Amino acid sequence: MAAKLKKGDKVVMLTGKDKGKQGTIASVDPKSNKAVVDGLNIAIRATRQSQTSQGGRIPKAMPVDLSNIALVDAKGNPTRVGFKVEGDKKVRFAKTTGDVI
Repeated sequence: MAAKLKKGDKVVMLTGKDKGKQGTIASVDPKSNKAVVDGLNIAIRATRQSQTSQGGRIPKAMPVDLSNIALVDAKGNPTRVGFKVEGDKKVRFAKTTGDVI
């Protein structure tokens, strides 16, 4: 199945402690059906000191299930994503407005 959400998409959180907050997708893992969103679902992770980092308690964005985030359309509202064929290309479009993404 084609990916409805991709890296770089602006999304809004639908559930959880960050409900209503917006961020951009940093990475998507279609096998586990999860995505990492910058600035959302932050957890504190303790890391050891190395040559590149000082270590300590570092905030890290944790993966979120794709069902818990929705794409943000041009008006700033959450929307579902659909597919349609325009000419020879398959394109994604916002279900609320019908605009091509």
